[in-house]
Amino acid sequence: PQDVREEVEIAVKYAGYIERQKRAAEEFRRMESRRLPEAADYTAIGSLRLEARQKLQAIRPLNLGQASRISGVSPADITALMIWLEGVEREKDEK
Repeated sequence: PQDVREEVEIAVKYAGYIERQKRAAEEFRRMESRRLPEAADYTAIGSLRLEARQKLQAIRPLNLGQASRISGVSPADITALMIWLEGVEREKDEK
């Protein structure tokens, strides 16, 4: 009937949007689970902007998700922080 047709049209119409939302939610969960070292010296991470280094050093977020919600910390800063964190984790694994 008409109801089924409308449901199918809506599902097809919004499938791309729904998929993007699912990916964004998964990325959010991943960022929340990526813990930052308690003793991190953010002032020594040269790839971060000065404002981000200062804010991260002062606030000391527990994970990337918290860091991403700090005013003054840009998406580019979060990317730099993720790259730095991968290096830290790789060094730890090599020891």
